[in-house]
Amino acid sequence: MGGVKPRFELIALAAISGAEGLALIGYACYDVIQAIRFGTTGPAEVSNGPALFIQILIFMVFGIGLLIIGRGWMQGQRWTRSPFVLAQLIALLVGFPVAQNSAGPGQGVGLAVLICAVVGGVLALTPQVGRAIRASNSQPD
Repeated sequence: MGGVKPRFELIALAAISGAEGLALIGYACYDVIQAIRFGTTGPAEVSNGPALFIQILIFMVFGIGLLIIGRGWMQGQRWTRSPFVLAQLIALLVGFPVAQNSAGPGQGVGLAVLICAVVGGVLALTPQVGRAIRASNSQPD
């Protein structure tokens, strides 16, 4: 970016994307630790080795992808908007049932996911973000 400071909107989106990415990677690591400690116990969908491996792989890939998107937001890259909005829609689909059906810490996590998804999705679609991206791309490197 050559000395051009990213605008507040892009920094906020990068922070949301980074937090979501780290949370997904953290959850994948938690799954690995739980599998080592207790084996493949849990819901039928992940109570066998291959299914648990696929779940961990999916969380890691999505987490790394969100970290890459966060870096793209900081650089004002145009391509970041679509995959980020798609990730927020997926987060809404996941966060809503978790927030409704869980008690205790699970409900808090679900609410945090929902809040990040709504704030991130709305912010990513604002005209200010479009202007910030255009401004970042129009600056010489």
